[in-house]
Amino acid sequence: MKRWVLIIHAVVLLLYIISVNVSGSKEDVSALSKKTNKSNQVYNHQEIVNLVTIDRDITIENYFQFMDSLVKRYDSITPYKLTEHLIVRSNSWILDTLQNTDYYRMMSRDSFVYDQKKMIALPKGNSIVLPDSLHAKKISSSIQKSRIDINIPEFKLRIYEDSVLLYEFPIRVGRNEKKYLGMSGRVEDLKTKTGEGHIIAYEKNPRYVNPANNQEYFVTNRDDKKVTKLPQIPFIEAEINGLRYGQLIHPTTNPVTLGKAYSNGCIGTREADAWVIYYYASIGTGISIRYDLNVLNEVGGSLELKDIYDFNKKD
Repeated sequence: MKRWVLIIHAVVLLLYIISVNVSGSKEDVSALSKKTNKSNQVYNHQEIVNLVTIDRDITIENYFQFMDSLVKRYDSITPYKLTEHLIVRSNSWILDTLQNTDYYRMMSRDSFVYDQKKMIALPKGNSIVLPDSLHAKKISSSIQKSRIDINIPEFKLRIYEDSVLLYEFPIRVGRNEKKYLGMSGRVEDLKTKTGEGHIIAYEKNPRYVNPANNQEYFVTNRDDKKVTKLPQIPFIEAEINGLRYGQLIHPTTNPVTLGKAYSNGCIGTREADAWVIYYYASIGTGISIRYDLNVLNEVGGSLELKDIYDFNKKD
């Protein structure tokens, strides 16, 4: 009988020890959760990787403010300089979501969007990874090796990492004419300027202004004849040959004009493509704008392009 009493006491003592350990573990997890301020932490390469949970739907009109606050909040705890570009390049789903706010992509799904600024860029409940230093170093190296190449008569913008082609997008370029522009107050040559340079600035909440009369506008007529508000997608400015010509890389709301000399000098892209270009063209990224008529076709043969600016025209 005494033997059974001893066994029962031993079992009770063991259950008590287990309950204390489990309780202690829960308290430790709770304390860690409070310390990370609503972010989870995962150990990777002996470093802490933060998973930031989005606690509300973030719309396009609030997207850049949210990303800036994220950088400001976590930069002090990462062992590298945290940037918006590094975060998005670490989370490919963000770029995918932004691309899918393209008006024409939405229309292909039978979804008309009047105001893209009200669309959700970052859904509530999703997580954003803040990478460890090894991953951050790899992405930073990729960013530093990126460059943009534009061939005007080919109507192509390409993004390279070293010599590796990452993306190729159709574009529109400046018209082959001279015109008085109210914005500058003089007659301007609308051809897109060529040369070498680098990305120097962004406008994340751009104003849409007609350079001919200097009037700002807020809605646009789409290719399908529908009227919508203008999107909020960054305009990218480059310095070429040490000069700022005012020719920007920015989305057009009329992709029917791609593949044409149609603009006032700027390089126009599709809305979805403009998001990719923005995140692969950080400040300082090299850019080449050229006018090469002889290119290779898809099978490696020689192809001569149309001289859209009549540079080879004989008087």
